[in-house]
Amino acid sequence: MLEQTLVYVGAFATFGLSALGSVYGCGVAGAAAVGSWKKCYVQGKPAPFQLSILTGVPMSQTIYGMILMGSVLNVQPQFWPAALVVGILGGLGISLSAAYQGRAAAGACDAFAETGKGFVNYLIALGVIETIAIFVLAFAMMFMGNAKILKVVETAAAV
Repeated sequence: MLEQTLVYVGAFATFGLSALGSVYGCGVAGAAAVGSWKKCYVQGKPAPFQLSILTGVPMSQTIYGMILMGSVLNVQPQFWPAALVVGILGGLGISLSAAYQGRAAAGACDAFAETGKGFVNYLIALGVIETIAIFVLAFAMMFMGNAKILKVVETAAAV
């Protein structure tokens, strides 16, 4: 019973930590978007809608955390240490990607509002940061898959 509970803790840690990073990243980018819109209004320029897109970019890491949570939930209870390690470290890796992506998106909001240029370049830079979260997700799922294979090997050896 305790082992299964620890698997659940690891699973939700993945999702919860990922969501915390997304909240921070979207908050920072959102604050920059609002400030950038204000500058546009003061200068009599139209407020670019693209800043809304930049604000939401860090949100995708929450989805990665949810996907990884599902993988962690499938681990056998006796592998709870793997579930905790993957849950916490995977969640932290994804979370930091979202947080720093939000900080970069804040800079992109300011630059785009000022110049009206470079939107695709900014998205490319944000995509590079997001790639780290995708790597964390992929490698953590591979690790969790190895834990499942280990259980199959142990079961076969016991027979």
